[in-house]
Amino acid sequence: MVHLFPKTLVRALAACALVGASATAFAEDISVVVKIGGIPWFNAMEAGIKKAGTELKTPSNMIGPTEADAAQQVRAVEDLIARKAKVIAVVPNDAKALEPVFKRAKDAGIKVITHESPEQKGADWNIELTSVAGFGERHMESLAKAMGGEGKYALYVGSLTVPLHNAWADAAIAYQKARYPKMKLVSDRFGVAENLDESIRTTQDLMRANADLKGILAFGSQGPVGAGRAVLDAKKTSKVAVVGPFSPGQGAKLIKEGAIREGFIWNPSLAGEVIVRVGKMLIDGKEPTDGMEIPGLGKVAVDKATRNIRGQKLEPINKQTIDTLVGMGL
Repeated sequence: MVHLFPKTLVRALAACALVGASATAFAEDISVVVKIGGIPWFNAMEAGIKKAGTELKTPSNMIGPTEADAAQQVRAVEDLIARKAKVIAVVPNDAKALEPVFKRAKDAGIKVITHESPEQKGADWNIELTSVAGFGERHMESLAKAMGGEGKYALYVGSLTVPLHNAWADAAIAYQKARYPKMKLVSDRFGVAENLDESIRTTQDLMRANADLKGILAFGSQGPVGAGRAVLDAKKTSKVAVVGPFSPGQGAKLIKEGAIREGFIWNPSLAGEVIVRVGKMLIDGKEPTDGMEIPGLGKVAVDKATRNIRGQKLEPINKQTIDTLVGMGL
């Protein structure tokens, strides 16, 4: 019944819950602050964090705020600074909002790592399990294959102000223009892919306005699911191909019924392991080097100018892999 309370009260209660949770936890050598706790993606990441921490004999833990709120992440980092953590890692909700607290952490001698924030200011290193271009291109290649390399398609992002989603979209469109000139984007991208209902409505509207629509590429966890539901309801699974990254558990039925053709994700458990392995390297006074090998990820590209560590390890989500991925709790 939380929705019956004023929003300010909900936020206050959430903040108290976060502070209470962190007050009962010890500051580990490596602490990872994720976007939100209690969802399958970050539960899997926590398993990877604990696995690598145990292997490396480096106490490591995860802190999951009660809602995807930038202010809660800032408070969690402030608490970890006070508790003298050696490494603080964050999967940011708002990269800009974290810059001041990251500066305080570094001034205190704490190493700072981010994940999924390639242009982050104030971090020692950011870790990516795929390149921006590689992620966008891989999805476009899948869509082009499903569409037979020609016809009209639409493109969704989580929001028109999410830099990473729009960078993936830019890469996908550039790849399409270079490789599949007979494909045509029906309009500018739609910023609906983090909202299930808006993704459904947008897809319904597009299919009504474009009887010959052949594909939808959606970057944002709810976009493929919403588009897939709309396509399934319209009985157009054989005519409109939906491609994009999503939570396997949420979209499993749609994959099996052909309403979503395919998507690609990086393994959050592996991401958790890599964060801890890089954190241990920094604790030991070592610097990442280009071409170094990280267990499970392989050789990585290290850009010292942008402070990015990048691997290329994507997992396909399709009829062949869906049961395995769901079995992992994703």
